[in-house]
Amino acid sequence: MMIPALHLAWRYVARHRLQTCLLAGALAIVLALPLCLRVLVQATETAMRGRATSTPLVLGTRGSALDLMLSALYFKRQPLPSMEMKHLQELRSTGLGRAIPLDVRFQAQGAPIIGTEMEYLDFRGLRLASGRMMTRLGDCVLGARLASRRGLGPGDHLFSSQEQVFDMAGVYPLKMRITGVLAPGGTPDDDAVFADLKTVWLIAGLAHGHDDVASGKDTVLQQEQGNTVANASVKMYQEVTDRNLDSFHFHGDVGGYPVSAAIVVPGDVKSEALLAGRYLKEDLPVQLIRPREEFEALMGTLFQVQNLALVVLVVTLGAALAITVLVFALSFRLRRREFDTLADLGVAPADLVRTKAFEVAIVGGGGLAAALVLTGLVRWQAQEWIRLVLS
Repeated sequence: MMIPALHLAWRYVARHRLQTCLLAGALAIVLALPLCLRVLVQATETAMRGRATSTPLVLGTRGSALDLMLSALYFKRQPLPSMEMKHLQELRSTGLGRAIPLDVRFQAQGAPIIGTEMEYLDFRGLRLASGRMMTRLGDCVLGARLASRRGLGPGDHLFSSQEQVFDMAGVYPLKMRITGVLAPGGTPDDDAVFADLKTVWLIAGLAHGHDDVASGKDTVLQQEQGNTVANASVKMYQEVTDRNLDSFHFHGDVGGYPVSAAIVVPGDVKSEALLAGRYLKEDLPVQLIRPREEFEALMGTLFQVQNLALVVLVVTLGAALAITVLVFALSFRLRRREFDTLADLGVAPADLVRTKAFEVAIVGGGGLAAALVLTGLVRWQAQEWIRLVLS
């Protein structure tokens, strides 16, 4: 009968809990690995695809197109040199599309500082949840997740991170005023700090503010032809305020200032084709890429790696199942006297076979259930883990 066989199998499994848990756990791990791998790949594709397909073109320094895409779309710091602002100005002068600059070189205690223009916030559909937008040099707005994680809001301040411990150029961390917090969007924008391009150039040391040199007798070294040369005692400002705002000034030609990349939004299909042809020349220092194409290439590589990993995992699963069969075979062989005693007590041979089958089914079912639970947990946290990797 089925019930006595199931009862005997359950009593044995319950009596040897450690052995049962070890076997079920081993099966759960080898079963869950390919499932979890698939879940993570799907989560990665979902998290990255929308941002790549919604960005028509990206302009940046010639080099790795993948690095350029990761830098411009996901704010990942890549070993790419910056391009000069003049290349962006040249693209704008063609009238073929809009160009939104991005400077992603700096961070604020691990959070990327994005130097851009207000047009970027409109392009990404970012809206304020509290406060107001930047109104002057030194202002910034925070992504929703970053503001929540650090407990910051309008009226607070945030320091940029010093890029080098010993900065001989004298570029110090900038104390930025937080004017607003953006509404959550579920994208890398939620973990970023957004500031005006000039504010990022100020962090880079391309601008500075200091005491009035001409009015300080102790700070002047030399005066000639209308120029004043000051000594090292001049106080450089690390924060922009209403009182010292007018003292900040930039040096050199803005066309030579650096930006990491630019999002390009062509006016129409014809304009996109003209722009693509314009930047095909290999001798140009910049390149124009389509993020959607680079994303598909990245996912193709990722799927190849996934397939290779799945083959390895299937082989591992086969080995694990073979070992499990061996363990059960040895266990049943060692319990031969136990089964002989049950037979002497009147248990039919068919019921003994069913008992063994139920024991295998209980262990296998437990392993499968645990694998599904593990996969569910990974699916539940997958988006958060992918966000942490991309942020």
